[in-house]
Amino acid sequence: MLYEVVKFAAAPLTHAMCRPHITGAAHVPRSGPGILAANHLSVLDSFLLPALLPRHVTFTAKNEYFDGNPISGFFMRLGRSLPIDRESAHAAQAMLEEAAALLEQGELFGIHPEGTRSPDGRLYRGKIGVAWLTLKTGAPVLPVALSGTEKVLPLGSKVPRPAKIGIAIGEPMRFEGDYRNARDRRRVTDEVMAAIQRLSGQEYVPVYASSVKGADGAVVARTSSAEAGG
Repeated sequence: MLYEVVKFAAAPLTHAMCRPHITGAAHVPRSGPGILAANHLSVLDSFLLPALLPRHVTFTAKNEYFDGNPISGFFMRLGRSLPIDRESAHAAQAMLEEAAALLEQGELFGIHPEGTRSPDGRLYRGKIGVAWLTLKTGAPVLPVALSGTEKVLPLGSKVPRPAKIGIAIGEPMRFEGDYRNARDRRRVTDEVMAAIQRLSGQEYVPVYASSVKGADGAVVARTSSAEAGG
């Protein structure tokens, strides 16, 4: 109940500040499970998407969002976000198990397959958690392309600023395969990332974003497609 009250109160401010343009909202099922797989440009992404969609969306978020700032921690707990220690494979798997349970209960789950914010606005290689979830539960994947969210809260800024954002939601994608098979997980993940890229128009970089980010989130190396394929 508190979540719905806060969401209702925050909606006018979100619309006024972000002037969102949303396409494909009809693809979000009115009931039943779904996985929203979105690109990741800003720390606000996992706040804005749930705030602007009618159904509750549970997102995953790194531990720092829970413990580093009392305001972000409040909203993360309010939205029942699932914390994850990105340095621990065991913690990541535990988070996926929790997400699978939510999907099996008919809920919506949001995930950023890149695993971390894009350091330069390009779209980076996806991690296989999204594939594990859809193959394990049978829940459809809805590719989501966010745009402009990095302008609302630029890297290094602490105060949001007005900026127009876009949210494009693609048609649900269903997959066949074995969630225990590494090739199936990779194939499905790559298909999801290709769908996100078609919606976003971002340049795709076939390496993980974490491999080109410094501690402050800035780019430490520009990796060309040719280099990444070697």
